Amino acid sequence: MSYPKTYEAFLETLKDACPPNHWSEALQSLWYDAKGNWEASHNIAQDIPNTTGHWIHAYLHRKEGDAWNAGYWYRRADRPFPKMDLEEEHRAIVRWLLEN
Repeated sequence: MSYPKTYEAFLETLKDACPPNHWSEALQSLWYDAKGNWEASHNIAQDIPNTTGHWIHAYLHRKEGDAWNAGYWYRRADRPFPKMDLEEEHRAIVRWLLEN
């Protein structure tokens, strides 16, 4: 399976049992989140040592309801605390990953 070109193509892969190994860790993390596996997503994101990993980590803690911890990770990612809903942020991160 190739890298998805769109968010919609990313969503189509959710029918599979796991994300492709050749995907970036960031995209795999978001795939697990979309499948409802917050813990697997978090385990991957917390080991990504860059601003992308920090952004995903922030999003996950916001989703968890831990605004204080999320704020810490948004600052580490050099991003403001988002005003968009969680679904919109998930879509924004995936799209950013696919375009960059």
